[in-house]
Amino acid sequence: MLRNVKKLDGFRILATDGALGSVRELYFDDEQWVVRYLVVDTAGWLSGRRVLVSPYAVKWIEWDTRSVAVNLTRDQVQQSPGIDTDRPVSRQQEAEYHQYYGYPQYWPYSEYWAWGAMPLVTPPNPLARTHAETNRRAQTQHAGADAHLRSSQAVLGHHIKATDSVVGHVADFLFDEESWAIRYLVVDTRNWLPGKHVLVTPQAICAVSWAERTLSVQLTREEIEGSPKYDPGHPPSHDFERELGNPSSHHGS
Repeated sequence: MLRNVKKLDGFRILATDGALGSVRELYFDDEQWVVRYLVVDTAGWLSGRRVLVSPYAVKWIEWDTRSVAVNLTRDQVQQSPGIDTDRPVSRQQEAEYHQYYGYPQYWPYSEYWAWGAMPLVTPPNPLARTHAETNRRAQTQHAGADAHLRSSQAVLGHHIKATDSVVGHVADFLFDEESWAIRYLVVDTRNWLPGKHVLVTPQAICAVSWAERTLSVQLTREEIEGSPKYDPGHPPSHDFERELGNPSSHHGS
């Protein structure tokens, strides 16, 4: 099921032995557009330190009570490697984080997550483990390189530039609750086009300028203007997604 990233803001994170804190933002990677970490404000019990929680740790999300249960203890989180969430997270820091929790590294793989679907952590066979170790060693020389991680909060407000003009800005993201893949960017076009929100897939993005806060898409202003209107209060239905994927049906609607 598709969910709004912004709605996760403030959700309580529940460890196996008590509350950890609340969600403040998400980190996603800008290569595969998958949520990699929840940034959790630990409030009083860790002097307000912010920590990362991987979707690998998530057991369930309860939207009615605004809660996320994780299979971690408070002590595990307290002893986890310190990461300054006010600065870009390096690949070396990610490697240390994954090693501490025993999670497979995702970056050597073409799939969203190592060894297949979330939240599979144990390799399905010994060959998979061997393959993973080989990839890990191959990645060592790149361990200090910047990870392609972006803050969901920071990207909100980035301009969406069509092939012929700016058409809106990023207002939210929709992610798949099972895979944590970002399926759509919610674009607010009300300052540029007849007022509405539309959805744009990450696959439509052809260029990104993080410094200029601009995402360029391979769509014309007319194509975006002709997209079906999206209601931010409701997840898109299968019929809506089918219409979204068939631009020729938008004109004249």
